[in-house]
Amino acid sequence: MKLIVAIIRDEVCEAILQSLIQEGYRATRIASTGGFLRRGLTTLMIGIEDEKVEPAIQIVRKQSTLMNNTNQRNVSLFVLNVDRFLQI
Repeated sequence: MKLIVAIIRDEVCEAILQSLIQEGYRATRIASTGGFLRRGLTTLMIGIEDEKVEPAIQIVRKQSTLMNNTNQRNVSLFVLNVDRFLQI
């Protein structure tokens, strides 16, 4: 199992989140800030099986590219190994 941590500019977050949900992915959304100008960001945490990582990244890449009118980077992704997952 993997955990994708996606730090997304607010301007593109909704489109990315809706596309992920349409494809059956679930995400936890956390408001965050960062960067030089402290712009609004959203952090998504997405726990998924190993084989679903690349399709999820492709969804994020596609939506980010569609929404990008400049050469700015819209998303930073981290893919982490998950040793254990519990719901209590």
